[in-house]
Amino acid sequence: MGYSNVGLKDKITEMYPEIAKHGIAVSLDYSEELHSYIVKFKKGPHELTTHLDKKDADACMDGFQCVYLGVQIGEFIKNFEEREKGR
Repeated sequence: MGYSNVGLKDKITEMYPEIAKHGIAVSLDYSEELHSYIVKFKKGPHELTTHLDKKDADACMDGFQCVYLGVQIGEFIKNFEEREKGR
C-alpha cells in the first residue's frame, strides 16, 4: 500500500482524537532497517517514541485501529497528566 508519512500521521490523529484534544505533537519517519515507522509524541517536556510495524500502519490506513498504538497513546497521556498534577 502506498501512502505518505503525512497521510499516516493524519490518519493516526483522526483515529485517536485524544491526540489533538491534549495538544500532543506527532511526528514519524519510516525506518528501512526496522521495517517500521518510528512515531514520536511530544507535549511540552514529555516525549514518547514508539514503533509502528509496516503491517500495522497499513491496517491503520485501512481504518483499523492499532491496539498497541492506542495503549501507548493512553499511557503517554496518563503519564504527562500525572506529572503535571504533581508540580
